[in-house]
Amino acid sequence: MTPSADTPRRLRRPAWAGRNYSLLTAAAFVTNLGSHGALIAAAFAVLQSGGDGGDVGLVAAARTLPLVLFLLIGGAVADRLPRHRVMVAANTLNCLSQGAFAALVLLGEPRLWQMMLLTALGGTGQAFFSPAAEGMLLSSVRGEQAGRAFAVFRMAMQGAGLGGAALGGALVAVIGPGWVLAADAAAFALAGSLRSFLDVRDLPAREAGGGMLADLREGWQEFRSRPWLWGIVLQFSLANAVVAAADAVYGPLVARDHLGGAGPWGLALGCFGAGTVVGAFLMTRWKPRRLLLVGTLCVFPLALPSAALAVPVPIGALCAVMFATGVTLEVFGVSWMTSLHQEIPEDKLSRVCAYDWFGSVAMVPVATALAGPAESAFGRTAALWGCAVLVVVVTAAVLCVPDVRNLTRRGGKPVTGGSAAVDSEADGDRSPVR
Repeated sequence: MTPSADTPRRLRRPAWAGRNYSLLTAAAFVTNLGSHGALIAAAFAVLQSGGDGGDVGLVAAARTLPLVLFLLIGGAVADRLPRHRVMVAANTLNCLSQGAFAALVLLGEPRLWQMMLLTALGGTGQAFFSPAAEGMLLSSVRGEQAGRAFAVFRMAMQGAGLGGAALGGALVAVIGPGWVLAADAAAFALAGSLRSFLDVRDLPAREAGGGMLADLREGWQEFRSRPWLWGIVLQFSLANAVVAAADAVYGPLVARDHLGGAGPWGLALGCFGAGTVVGAFLMTRWKPRRLLLVGTLCVFPLALPSAALAVPVPIGALCAVMFATGVTLEVFGVSWMTSLHQEIPEDKLSRVCAYDWFGSVAMVPVATALAGPAESAFGRTAALWGCAVLVVVVTAAVLCVPDVRNLTRRGGKPVTGGSAAVDSEADGDRSPVR
């Protein structure tokens, strides 16, 4: 029957936006909205309790240390157990730890060891959540529209980060960090509820392996057999470390001393989030053929925020730098997800993602813990310039890996098993679109 002109039309999701994809996107939006504000709140909670830059670094390191320790186990668990159950359990732990952190801040002066302990519990939850979540997302998308799906997912996620950072910075300045941390705990509770409705019946069954160590070895073999994969992970192990030190430690200190406090710093982080939204939107339209070459070239601007903080530039210029960095970095992010989806077998996704995460964050606890001593030894300005230079050096180095320059987008279905070589005869650029 043909509907009449006055019959309302039901909005339909695109074919690639299935039920699981939609739930994952909604849950990621909620958690990013809360978490980006909580990052600012945690730093200023430490400062308001009488801590200094070194204490901020210790709390940041307390989160990433268990993340490093448990990531590989989390990846193996996520390839053995239903991924959605691992995600919900991790969200529950994050909710409880963040709620306790909020209560400490609201009820009195929290001690440093208490903040470190609760932050470490949150990092433990993240270690199990991240490989499961990335494997679940990559498994929820099929066919040539994977790049568009990942771009839309990241656009929603980064849009939440934009709102969370700007709102979080403003709320920290107005009502204090405790309530922002409490809102993050509530966001984890809501996101965990959404993820409990994921349907895994259509996912291919994963054969039982020979044990945890055998699973880890198999994941390592998949990881090490691809130079483009371990090369870029090595690059980001260093780049992420210095960027984390700049954002988590030096950024709040520069904001306090030169920019006006939490509000302007939250605005700057919000501009970075706005840039990532624009970058993700760009990638819904742009389909670069050489995925990793284009993506890696777009990592060079990641050095600019550290340089801007080193000067330091006025808040307007810092916001412009953060926006441009967000745009270019998101081009890499979508290209990276598309490469993993295209090249990695589904039954090994979580383990490979765990090695990816492990390498990418392994140096972060060291960098954030040493940020304070480095500031004392060399000065904040020199430390920030060092961060910027290191990003440029490691990004240039990874372009020496042939597979990074040559890996190309393929049409058709992603890899379902075995190792995939770089395909130099893939499709050319086609609009629309990792």
